Amino acid sequence: MKTIYNSIKEEVVKHSQVKDSVLGKVDEWKRSHYIILSEIIKHELALSNLLTQDKKFELGNTISHITLQRFFENDYKDKTHNDLRFLKTLDKICIFLGYKDLNSYISNIKNEKVKTYPSMEHYFSTDIVYKYSTQVFELYKKFPQLELDLFKDLVFDNSPFLERVSEFSKELCERKLELITKNNRSNFEIFDINIVTDEPDKKILETQEFWNLLFKSGETGEEHFVNQLNTQIYFIKKINNTWKIWDNYNPHAGRLNNKK
Repeated sequence: MKTIYNSIKEEVVKHSQVKDSVLGKVDEWKRSHYIILSEIIKHELALSNLLTQDKKFELGNTISHITLQRFFENDYKDKTHNDLRFLKTLDKICIFLGYKDLNSYISNIKNEKVKTYPSMEHYFSTDIVYKYSTQVFELYKKFPQLELDLFKDLVFDNSPFLERVSEFSKELCERKLELITKNNRSNFEIFDINIVTDEPDKKILETQEFWNLLFKSGETGEEHFVNQLNTQIYFIKKINNTWKIWDNYNPHAGRLNNKK
């Protein structure tokens, strides 16, 4: 499955200012080409109405050729990144591509994929994941109250997944964490879903998800950030003629629980 990183790289190569430069005339970019790319991006960002003064102060308006070379030469197929500096670089590249930020780019891709669902069966499978993710966000908004009933129609009661979610969430509620949603401080996007296994009583789905969350401790006022772009695997089963999520693999599950 093509990751969001590789999708962004493809869009950069297709950009008119890149295609019309020397970069569009060579098959393989070297160090000198990334210096040129850095200058092209710097020039376009300086002219972009999307890079407001506040954003310019937060992000800057340049990307070093070294950062660009690392980004383009790395294979991100099985990698995830939570480094805020990396996400800011992606924000600037997405502004260069004509989007407000990385979130906007991801949202656009998600909307395009929604328009091209190949079948109702695909829609049914992916809809479970979209609904679950929406309920996860609702669960966070309820903190420090724990309302696991939000998952009753989507996750099996006796599943290992629900057990883990319950443990993680209970601990966060005990720490009196509250989700900050004012001014869209917290948000999420599910922008790519691939059906890996499609059997009569089992489906395995692979997703790419971007979670940008800000929690605040109700006791101390301390802020906790979750800013991650990762791949997750969902195991969906059919039991007693009912389809629900049975398990999930999330490489960052419990990440916030480890922040004491």
